[in-house]
Amino acid sequence: MAASKKIKIYDTTLRDGTQGEGISFSLQDKIAIALELDKFGVDYIEGGWPGSNPKDMDFFLQAQKLRLKNTRVAAFGSTRHAKNTPATDPNLKKLVAAKVPVVTIFGKSWDLHVREALRVGLDVNLQMIESSVKFLCKKVDEVFFDAEHFFDGYSENPEYALKALEAAFNGGAKAVVLCDTNGGSLPSYVEMVTKIVADKFSGATVGIHCHNDSGMATANSVVAVGAGAAQVQGTMNGLGERAGNADLTQIMPILEMKMGRQCVGVKKLRQLTEMSRFIYETANMEPKDNQPFVGKSAFAHKGGIHVSAVARNARTYEHITPESVGNERRILVSELSGRSNLKAQSIKEIDNDPELMKKVLSRLMELENDGYAFEAANASFNLLISRLGKNYAPKFGLRSYRVISEVKYGNETVSEATVKVAVGKSLHHCVAEGDHGPVDALYNALKKALEKDFPVVETLELVDYKVHIVNAKAGTEAKVRVVTQFKAGKDDWGTVGVSANIIEASCHALVDSIEYLLCKKSKR
Repeated sequence: MAASKKIKIYDTTLRDGTQGEGISFSLQDKIAIALELDKFGVDYIEGGWPGSNPKDMDFFLQAQKLRLKNTRVAAFGSTRHAKNTPATDPNLKKLVAAKVPVVTIFGKSWDLHVREALRVGLDVNLQMIESSVKFLCKKVDEVFFDAEHFFDGYSENPEYALKALEAAFNGGAKAVVLCDTNGGSLPSYVEMVTKIVADKFSGATVGIHCHNDSGMATANSVVAVGAGAAQVQGTMNGLGERAGNADLTQIMPILEMKMGRQCVGVKKLRQLTEMSRFIYETANMEPKDNQPFVGKSAFAHKGGIHVSAVARNARTYEHITPESVGNERRILVSELSGRSNLKAQSIKEIDNDPELMKKVLSRLMELENDGYAFEAANASFNLLISRLGKNYAPKFGLRSYRVISEVKYGNETVSEATVKVAVGKSLHHCVAEGDHGPVDALYNALKKALEKDFPVVETLELVDYKVHIVNAKAGTEAKVRVVTQFKAGKDDWGTVGVSANIIEASCHALVDSIEYLLCKKSKR
């Protein structure tokens, strides 16, 4: 069967994705995600299994009120129990009660599972598939059949695996979906088997549903489309049980940009990175920086030779433009940097000052050798350049500080910081407490000491604080690297500090953040 040019995207983030360890969406989360997926343009949203828990049924009741423009909501469940008729089976009845236009049911296509898991005859399983599909086809618009463990089943008993698909089609299934449930199949095998199925059921819709246990879910999904699959099931960011599911944030741009197959359209793909990060945030997960297409590091360049080439022609080291998937190019600075990295930062102080550039590169290598890293600390890097220049004048100077923590009666811990800060010829001596530890106390004391001379520090907000061990084998003498992220209004920036003393490292990062804010404001 010739593959359809339009590939249907079936998103199962709200069902299969929630089976991932540590992932739990509230009802409100599921509604919000569904609205975003609809806006993005996926064809189907699998909302959950109404027979498994009340929250999923509540979602389907709420989904009826949503005015979705691009997508259809699907409910997920299994074929009937061997002892039940379709009309009396509780699982099928709840699927109907969900009042959705699409139902996807899974059934056994591997004879091993029929014998060992279901413990019924092979013919009985085929009857369960066909009768369940036939019953649901009378109740909803579309019924899809997920052939569970299809590729494993085909490997051991191809005749029976194909009979399972025939039973679903005989029942009226709109599509059969080949599932690599254990995630152990390789692309060459998936491609071969999918083509066999697509040729056998020419004119019918074949789908693909892959798990990532061998790291092949994206590749398997892509080659299946090339072999004739017209529906791809997966999750945003590859969320899912064990090693996850096929990652739609990878599959969709590959289909559109590499294979010329329309799914959501190239305009929608410009929102892909935003969509990915929304899912991570809702799931309370940290985005994967090295995730293809949408990761923060996907278009980040560090080596000087790479940066030099990208500056001349981005195609030399970028397979697509970052903007086409809503991402951005980043030029990193490190001990691997060359002059091209610094020039790419478009920092005026060094553009026409070879001597300053030489100093910056030398100092950069020294600091990185000492444990510093500037990839996530753009503010500290900019201050490094300014401080090595001829006309730099700091806005303030931290003369001394002291931080103490006291454990009071009832095990309540209170931290207190004392700072002496010079602004011009004035010396401010301030004390502040911190409810969240010594670093919080130091931060509060610094802001308190500066707020009269620089009211803008009140807008400063610490949004992230990370501690990394630089040389762990040194034990208690190990250095730590503190990386902070701050924002003020719409601006945000990162700073870094390194020391064997975590308070001192934190202090360096805090001082840089405040100094950077004051420098930015003075230039406006």
